[in-house]
Formats: sequence, structure tokens, C-alpha cells
Amino acid sequence: MLPAGAFAALPRQGEEPDNVVERIESESNGNVHIDIPENLLDQILRGEKEAVKKESQTLRPGINKTSGYRVQVFSDGRNQHSLENRARARGNAVVARFPKYRGQVYSYSSSPNWYTRIGNFKTQAEASNALAELKRAFPQFAAEMRVVKSQIVIIK
Repeated sequence: MLPAGAFAALPRQGEEPDNVVERIESESNGNVHIDIPENLLDQILRGEKEAVKKESQTLRPGINKTSGYRVQVFSDGRNQHSLENRARARGNAVVARFPKYRGQVYSYSSSPNWYTRIGNFKTQAEASNALAELKRAFPQFAAEMRVVKSQIVIIK
């Protein structure tokens, strides 16, 4: 039940509403119709599958760089003299166990740290599946593995 005076804010018949919401309430009698341009409605309703489909249509033959995800399997800044070797060794261990990632191992330095990232995944879900697979295969490194947003390479 509404408290006494709950409708006091609504304009009386013949009075002009004070704000847009009141005006819509009084003029629509509870029936609001919103016109959305067709192209905007398509964008709203499309979802991730359609966005990925559209992105794949814009890829040109050859090597394409786009936003995506990778699995970071190494990140360290301690013991500077051995960082590069340790980063590359981690990538080599992944490829030895999962040959499907051959050519998708990226080791690089951003001073003072070294990183090794695996894969070229278009969606976060694909990268998360790979992360789970890698964590099961390398439980000793699982705590430092994570999905990261990255520029990826797509060859078409």
C-alpha cells in the first residue's frame, strides 16, 4: 500500500509536468513506445557470436593483428641474469607437451620483467579453456598463469 501523499508529485490535470519522466508518465498513460533504428537494434541484439563472425569477415588474407587473448605462463623480474633463459624454457616446456602451440609462444622483456605468453585466442572463453588445460599439465606453475588481453596474430 502506498503512503498518503504518494501521488502528490504527479501534476494535476491541466498542469504542465516538472520533468521529463513526469511528462512521459502523464502523456503515455503507461504505454511507452520507443523507436530504435534497425541498425542500432541489430548491434544491441547481435551478441558475441555475431561480433566474432563480423570480425572474421574483415580479416584480409595473410597475417592480421587484432585484439584478443593469450595465456601468460611466465612473468618474473628477479635474478636478472637468468630471466630470458627461464622465460624461453617455460615456453619450450609448453610446446614440448602441447605441439599445437608451436609458433604461438611469445617471450619478451619489458624491463625489468620477462614474460612468456601462449596462443592467439579470439575470445576469453577459448583462452580460459587453454589456461585450464595448461594448469592441469603444469601444476607447479599454475599459480602464476593467467589469461591476459593482448594483440594477437591471425593468419588467414
